[in-house]
Amino acid sequence: MNKLMIVLTTGLLAVAATSVSAGDAAAGKAKYAACGGCHGANGVSAAPDTNPSLAGMSEADAKTAIMEYKSGKRDNATMKAMTASLSDADIDNLAAHIATLKK
Repeated sequence: MNKLMIVLTTGLLAVAATSVSAGDAAAGKAKYAACGGCHGANGVSAAPDTNPSLAGMSEADAKTAIMEYKSGKRDNATMKAMTASLSDADIDNLAAHIATLKK
């Protein structure tokens, strides 16, 4: 029984570890140049009521937001257009960079 639990636990941990895709923050920084015009070069927006600040956002939250704009789950024409051509790797990289932006 104990061996079975160890095998199951190890398997679940392996699946969880592979489902988290860490992006390349340096590559994301280059892509972020297009985002900085509205969200601020350092993630602090000059017009937070219109364009939210991204500084302080977690990688997971940034990835979710980008994916939801791309899929249309979040309704914003500008963000839909900005995210339309992003690959999964681009999204991972952008999210990794956004997570480095401190408040």
